[in-house]
Amino acid sequence: MLVRSGTVKYRIAMWAGAGFLVAVFWALFAIATFPSTSERMRDVWTLISLTCPVAIAGRHYPISLYEVLAANAFTYALAGLIVETLRRQPRHAK
Repeated sequence: MLVRSGTVKYRIAMWAGAGFLVAVFWALFAIATFPSTSERMRDVWTLISLTCPVAIAGRHYPISLYEVLAANAFTYALAGLIVETLRRQPRHAK
């Protein structure tokens, strides 16, 4: 079965959009809990690191919100490309 490239591009764009929305969620979470950010962020740091890997670099280097949004979207798009490529491997008939 041949897969049209438009479908794969759409799925990868959805992965990138999900990465963008995850970064937006964590930015809004940080803004909403600002006075006690350090305490709450410490509690959820493992989850943040897993869902927004660029945040690990953000602990050591200043990164703007726009860079975080773009980097997380790119990271998720790359993960989506890998997943969709592996998912679409041709299955040989017996």
